[in-house]
Amino acid sequence: MPPPADIVKVAIEWPGAFPKLMEIDQKKPLSSIIKEVCDGWSLANHDQFALQHADSSNFYITEKNRNEIKNGAILRLTTSPAQNAQQLHERIQSSSMDAKLEALKDLANYSRDVTFAQEFINLDGISLLTQMVESGTERYQKLQKIMKPCFGDMLSFTLTAFVELMDHGIVSWDTFSVAFIKKIASYVNKFASDISILQRSLAILESMVLNSHDLYQKVAQEITIGQLIPHLQGTDQEIQTYTIAVINALFLKAPDDKRQEMANILAQKQLRSIILTHVIRAQRAINNEMAHQLYVLQVLTFNLLEDRMMTKMDPQDQAQRDIIFELRRIAFDAETEPNNSSGSIEKRKSMYTRDYKKLGFINHVNPAMDFTQTPPGMLALDNMLYFAKHHQDAYIRIVLENSSREDKHECPFGRSSIELTKMLCEILKVGELPSETCNDFHPMFFTHDRSFEEFFCICIQLLNKTWKEMRATSEDFNKVMQVVKEQIMRALTTKPSSLDQFKSKLQNLSYTEILKIRQSERMNQEDFQSRPILELKEKIQPEILELIKQQRLNRLVEGTCFRKLNSRRRQDKFWYCRLSPNHKVLHYGDLEESPQGEVPHDSLQDKLPVADIKAVVTGKDCPHMKEKGALKQNKEVLELAFSILYDSSGQLNFIAPDKHEYCVWTDGLNALLGKDMLSDLTRNDLDTLLSMEIKLRLLDLENIQIPDAPPPIPKEPSNYDFVYDCN
Repeated sequence: MPPPADIVKVAIEWPGAFPKLMEIDQKKPLSSIIKEVCDGWSLANHDQFALQHADSSNFYITEKNRNEIKNGAILRLTTSPAQNAQQLHERIQSSSMDAKLEALKDLANYSRDVTFAQEFINLDGISLLTQMVESGTERYQKLQKIMKPCFGDMLSFTLTAFVELMDHGIVSWDTFSVAFIKKIASYVNKFASDISILQRSLAILESMVLNSHDLYQKVAQEITIGQLIPHLQGTDQEIQTYTIAVINALFLKAPDDKRQEMANILAQKQLRSIILTHVIRAQRAINNEMAHQLYVLQVLTFNLLEDRMMTKMDPQDQAQRDIIFELRRIAFDAETEPNNSSGSIEKRKSMYTRDYKKLGFINHVNPAMDFTQTPPGMLALDNMLYFAKHHQDAYIRIVLENSSREDKHECPFGRSSIELTKMLCEILKVGELPSETCNDFHPMFFTHDRSFEEFFCICIQLLNKTWKEMRATSEDFNKVMQVVKEQIMRALTTKPSSLDQFKSKLQNLSYTEILKIRQSERMNQEDFQSRPILELKEKIQPEILELIKQQRLNRLVEGTCFRKLNSRRRQDKFWYCRLSPNHKVLHYGDLEESPQGEVPHDSLQDKLPVADIKAVVTGKDCPHMKEKGALKQNKEVLELAFSILYDSSGQLNFIAPDKHEYCVWTDGLNALLGKDMLSDLTRNDLDTLLSMEIKLRLLDLENIQIPDAPPPIPKEPSNYDFVYDCN
C-alpha cells in the first residue's frame, strides 16, 4: 500500500551525529517537525534551528517551500536564518582578516537564499556591505599591498553577496550614495585583471542604470565609454558581455537629446570596429547572452534613425529644399546649364519640373511634398543624398537609365527610395524597444559606420535590377516592392557576415530564382480546388486535426524550460512545466540552470490539475503583461506571453522562448480545454499534412484527369441472371 501523499521520507543530518531517517508529515507545522528533530538529538532552544536542503543550494525550508521536499531527500538541521544572519553580520566585522574572509565567503553563498537574504537585510546588512565597499580605506589599501590575493578575494565575495542580495528585489536601488557609485566605478579601472571583481562591478553598474533614473545620471558621470572600451579588447567573453550590457543600459536610459551625443562618442572610440574584431570575428562561438547584447546594441543604434524617420519635410525650409537641388545637380549637372546662365524663370522652372519627373518624384512641381509622410519622413531624403554622394556612378546610372525608358516602364527613383526606406525601417523595427528574449543580431551591420545607409544603397540597386527583370510598369510598383522585400528577407535569414556577402546573396536571388522558389513552395502546398478533392479534404481534416492535437499534447508531456525575466538577464532563473502522461495534471517548478533534455515529474514540486483551469489568455490580457514595466511596452514579449487562469484568482504566467513554443503551448492548452487550436502553426501544419495526405491518396491517379462531376450512373441491366443468391 503506497504511503499517504502528505508523508515524506527523508534523511536529516547534524554535524557529529549519524543521519536520522524519519517521516515528515506535511500537515504538521514546520516548527513541530524541527522540535521533534531537535529532541531526538537532545538539542535545546529548537526555535533557533531550521532545516535546509543538504544539496549545493543550501536553501532553507519554510512553510512556503516545504512542498518542494521529495521522498529520499537529504536535509540538514542548521541554525535558523535569523540566527545565521546575526552571526554572519558580526563575523564580517571581525578584526581578523582570515575570519572576515571566511565570513564573506559564507555570506556570498547564503545570500542566494531569499529567506536568509530577508533576515540579513532586516539587520541593515546592505548598508554594512556598502560601508565596507565605500571605506575601501587605508587599512584595506595597506592590506592590498601586503596581501593582494586576500584583498581581491575579500572584495570579490563582498560584491558577490551584494549582487545576490539586491537580486531578490527587496531593497530599492535608489538608496545608494555617490561615494558607493564612485567606488564601484573605480573598480572597473583598478581591477581589470581580477575577473570576478570586474564582472560584479559591471553587473552592479548595469543594474543601477536600468533600475533608477537618478542612479543613471550618477553612473553616467562616473563611468566613461573610454573606461569601458579596454574590457572589450580582452579575451574573456563574459567580461565583454557585461561591458556591452553596461553600454546598452547607458544608451537605453539616456534622454533623447543625449543619445545622439553618446552615439557620436561611441563612433569616436571606434566601438563598432572593436566589437567586430574582438567579439564577432574572434575565434570562438558567440554565446546566447552575448548575441542578445549585440542585438540590443544593434536595435538601439538603428533607433537613432527614428527622429529623422518621424520628421516631415518643411516645404518652406530652404536648407531642406537644397538637398533636393543637390540630388538634381548630381544627376543632371553635366547636361544642363549652370544656375547663373541667362534664361527666363519660367524656362528654368519648366526644366526643374522635367528633371524632377526624371528623378521619379510623385510631385514634379514641388518634390518636397513627397517627404511629408511619416514614416519614412526625412530619413528617405537622407538615404537618397547618401547614395548620390557616396555611390555617385550607380546613382547617375539608375536615374539616366530610367529617364531614357518609356514613361510606363521607368522605375521612379524618388518614389522607390521613399517606399524602400519605409520597408527597411519595418524590417529592422526602427523605433521599437529591444526584445528581452531575442538574439537576432546581424554581423554585417557591425562592418560599417553607416550600415543603414549602405544597406539602403545595396537594396535600391536591387530594386532597380528587379524592376528590369520583371519588365514592370508603374501599375506593378507594389508587386515589385513585394518581390524586393522577399529577396531582402531571404538574404537576411542567411546571416551574411558582411555587406558584400549580403550583396552577393541578393545576386543569387534574382526575380527568376524567386519565381522558382515560389513555384516550388506552391507545389509543396498545392491546393486542389476541384469539388471531389474539396470533399476529400473535408473528410480527412478531422483526422489531421486529431493528429495535430496529439502532437501538441505529446509536446506538453515532454515539457518546456521557460526563463524568468528579471532586471538582470545574466542571473538567469529557469522554470520547467510539463503535462502528466495521463493529461490530467500540469507539473511545474524552478530550476537552477537550463536543463539538458526532459525534467522528470518528481523533481517538479508544484502541480495544477487540468480540471481547475478556467481559461488561457494571451498577450495584453495576461496579468503579468498588465503590470508596470518595460515588458508592457515590448511588442515581441507581448507576442510570446500567455497565462493560465485557475480558481478565483490563481494564475500561472508564461513567456515562451520563441514563437514556435508559444503556438505549441497555447494549442495544447486549448486542446485540453476542448477549444479550437487557432495558432498560425496549426494552420500551417494542417495545410501541409492535408496536402501530403491528399497527394498520397491520389498517387494511383497520377496523370489521370479527375472530373469535376461524378460519372453518370449506368442504366439498369435487362436481367439480373448474373446475381448469385447466397440463400
